[in-house]
Amino acid sequence: MGLYEFFYEYFILPIKENQGYNPVNTITYAIILGIAVILLYKMLKRMGIRVDERFFKALIPYIILGPLMRSMTDVGLLRRTYLTVSPGGYFVIAAFAIASLYAVWRHTGPDEKLYPIYRDFGWVLVGGLLFILIINLDKVDFNWAVLKYFIPALMIAEAFIWVLARRFKLIKDNGLLFYTHFYDATTTFVGIQFFGFWEQHVLARWLMDTLGTPAAMYLEKFVILLPVVWILDRMMEEEDEDLINFVKLTIFILGFGPGTRNFLIMLMGGG
Repeated sequence: MGLYEFFYEYFILPIKENQGYNPVNTITYAIILGIAVILLYKMLKRMGIRVDERFFKALIPYIILGPLMRSMTDVGLLRRTYLTVSPGGYFVIAAFAIASLYAVWRHTGPDEKLYPIYRDFGWVLVGGLLFILIINLDKVDFNWAVLKYFIPALMIAEAFIWVLARRFKLIKDNGLLFYTHFYDATTTFVGIQFFGFWEQHVLARWLMDTLGTPAAMYLEKFVILLPVVWILDRMMEEEDEDLINFVKLTIFILGFGPGTRNFLIMLMGGG
């Protein structure tokens, strides 16, 4: 197999035919993500931008932008291309977010004014997608029945985390991450269990097949997330606080983004 054939089979074809992920592209994307996290962290340090609550709030519209674009693509409101589905769509959003941050920083520097300007520009981009959605509402077949399954399942899942957070400080200190990833797990569980969706990721598919239930997503999330936050909070507590915060921000996005995409696709009648 030549290089082109290899790249086509493991990277292009899965996107073209909506096959989901395979071990090769999963590992490759994970490596790219790891390198990107390091480079972006170094970029923020050079720019003098702290990874704190101000930065997180300013980043929210860009975090929403990705799943909104992907869900609108899946229901046919945006053209399906390599740049509007994952992972290409997330590369595009990341490029927008980084370019916008750099442009605002060039104008304001690491000043307090940077955060509201950066945030508002992000909301303008979200508003553009929402405008496209609104003028095409007649093409969207909303499935409100999703809520009667999603809301109870989400309440049970988050109640489980709430109980654990009362007993274990590590979970309490990282409650946002656990709540967010159990939200993501709930969207997957409801979509597969009740609406005929399928899981795109290799490990999750294997775990569901092994245990025979999409509820395996909760186990996967917990088993992966718990040691990660333990390492960050216990073994890396001497490291730069901004680095720890940036890794946790990335983990949050990896839960909130796919979860919100799944929820919007279900709600808008996609599949």
